[in-house]
Amino acid sequence: MTSSFLSEVVKTIDNEYAGLLSEGGVGDIESFVDTGSYIFNGLLSGSIYGGIPSNKITALAGESGTGKTFFCLGVVQNYLKENPDAGVVYFESEAAVTKQMIDERGIDGSRMVLVPVTTVQEFRTQSIQILDKYLNQHKDERKPMMFVLDSLGMLSTSKELADSAEGKDTRDMTRAQVVKAIFRILTLKLGKANVPLLVTNHTYDVVGAYIPTKEMGGGSGLKYAASTIIYLSKKKEKDGKDVIGNVIKAKAAKSRLTKENASVDTRLFFDARGLDRYYGLLELGEKYGVFPRKGNRVVVGESSVYPSVILANPEKYFTEEVMEKLDWAASQEYKYGI
Repeated sequence: MTSSFLSEVVKTIDNEYAGLLSEGGVGDIESFVDTGSYIFNGLLSGSIYGGIPSNKITALAGESGTGKTFFCLGVVQNYLKENPDAGVVYFESEAAVTKQMIDERGIDGSRMVLVPVTTVQEFRTQSIQILDKYLNQHKDERKPMMFVLDSLGMLSTSKELADSAEGKDTRDMTRAQVVKAIFRILTLKLGKANVPLLVTNHTYDVVGAYIPTKEMGGGSGLKYAASTIIYLSKKKEKDGKDVIGNVIKAKAAKSRLTKENASVDTRLFFDARGLDRYYGLLELGEKYGVFPRKGNRVVVGESSVYPSVILANPEKYFTEEVMEKLDWAASQEYKYGI
């Protein structure tokens, strides 16, 4: 069976997503979206220079108040900073994102479209309309684009809205099937368009589990469609009495690129600093001998300094040579199959 015959097969079946693997498949990851945190990049992709896959669905799940929206905005902030001609479409169901929040984080509001949605059907229709319009452009004319859905858990269905308008307090038992159908369509379109989708969702405690277990709500649609699912939990970080940010524990509940159940701690500031780029690297370096310990100090070259000194001036100590070693350490710690 020759490649010429297989090429004819592709033409015959008239499937816009089909093609010879030698020419690249819809599932191929062309690049990664830098999250703004080296250690979080490592958890997601196995490299501190990686991040969110550029054409996949990544889910951030956690209880209410774990900072999912702030985390998304931190990623958006860095994405727009790293890609000067990029744009973000932010689907929002919680009425949480305001112009003040955007301005405080130094995000260019002219490059971010806020799309309020109330039902999963609205999200499906509008996201597909945007992707189709994007794909209709010539490939060379397409500028980098990113989707965010914040959050899936707050979306109702058209039936629930109709029942509510009639005074009925009933639950739409078909919601899970509707969500699954939406992600079936979106997964292929996002892959073809090379557009990443970052989705937030809520978690709940599993009743009756022998070990305390968290589970993501909304049915199995997102679980199957997402290439990576990260569970978030937090502890507040204070400066005196003021809460200035969160130290967030991120655990890979599902990953097609890195080891499942691996976890990292990263720091998220509520102001324009966003995600702390270097937080967590020191601990990774200590584990793999990049920063040997000497008592309560860290050995750097021929001198030893306190960890706080390194964190206060990371650009001085995280040199190009050190970062190469840390990237190797991240691959050993997080990459699947190593």
